[in-house]
Amino acid sequence: MAQPHGVDSEVGRLNTVLLHRPGAELKRLTPRNNDKLLFDGIPWVDRAQFEHDAFAQALRDHDVEVLYLADLLAEALEEPAAREETIDAVLADPRLGEALHAAVASYLRELHPQDLAGALTAGLAHEEMTPVGGLAYRFMDRHDFVIDPLPNLLFTRDSSVWIRDQVAVTSLAMPARMRETTLTRAIYRYHPRFRDTQHVYGPELEFVEGGDVLLLAPGVLAVGVGERTTPAGAERLARRVFERGLATTVLAVPIAQKRATMHLDTVCTMVDVDAVVMYPNIADSLAAWTVTDGDALHVSGPEPFLVAAAKAMGIDTLRVIDTGLDPITAEREQWDDGNNTLAIAPRLAVAYERNTETNARLEEAGIEVVAISGSELGSGRGGPRCMSCPISRSQTTP
Repeated sequence: MAQPHGVDSEVGRLNTVLLHRPGAELKRLTPRNNDKLLFDGIPWVDRAQFEHDAFAQALRDHDVEVLYLADLLAEALEEPAAREETIDAVLADPRLGEALHAAVASYLRELHPQDLAGALTAGLAHEEMTPVGGLAYRFMDRHDFVIDPLPNLLFTRDSSVWIRDQVAVTSLAMPARMRETTLTRAIYRYHPRFRDTQHVYGPELEFVEGGDVLLLAPGVLAVGVGERTTPAGAERLARRVFERGLATTVLAVPIAQKRATMHLDTVCTMVDVDAVVMYPNIADSLAAWTVTDGDALHVSGPEPFLVAAAKAMGIDTLRVIDTGLDPITAEREQWDDGNNTLAIAPRLAVAYERNTETNARLEEAGIEVVAISGSELGSGRGGPRCMSCPISRSQTTP
């Protein structure tokens, strides 16, 4: 029997998780488009699939139910309204022009739900379409895409995050990723499993990405503000979770706006109810503004993140486990997603096996590491947490 949907911490026993197995969309990456599509390299897709299958099996071995985004999407697209919403998101692309717009609309609307799900995720290449009139199609290079692929669907954490029993379908800042949320929202709106789910946030709102949202403890959120999540997005999310009674405190955490630290979870993730694995090069400088509810939002700070977090969580101190013992190792392993762990339960976390120094520090601190290979999965700069959206966790307390 499926567990009730809901998540109120980063480390409660993981019951159900949403993943996306890399597929045809990853095979669409080329030297011409990988930068635009936010990948640092071109992964060996067969190997990435092998690694992802091992990741999913490691979760199943710990009694975690694994749901796949592509399967849920195809099932949701049985609903006419889901088909229209997701197709309309494609047709909103101003590059298409009138003739190509009509041709794409006709093509997509004739597809079986399974095939439509494939086209919406893997995209549609110029050469895969019957030539059409108008200038837009004729002016495209034969290597261009009429519908861009979505290789970043691999990182299911970013397009949605559960806060207690409600889901925040996020608002993605990068143009290459904006259409992802139309697919995620269709799943949560129209799939029978989620049809009664309440939505606390939506992609029409200010930019917030799921990799920036940490559920430090029941009622306590930390939201990274930087390259992907804006101050306005953090404020809007705070207002909404307060209005719904889903949280009492939100910590707004400024982070550096650069590729290596694009989300808060690239520098800090939780591995126990009172412990984080953290990039030591910023541990002392990371700050937080504390936001609480009232007649108007009350904002105080800033103060050191670790201090503000412990106060909000109601604990004496937040233990820190460093990535590496020296600055060079720490920087290398942070780049390789050493900080991006996924907790299966308190003191049990999934991590990339290549980050040997970080994993050693975790083991020394009493954290059992489930090590997985990520030589190809990591080419998009994301680790086990980025690749997973918890849908159900058991409640836990310090």
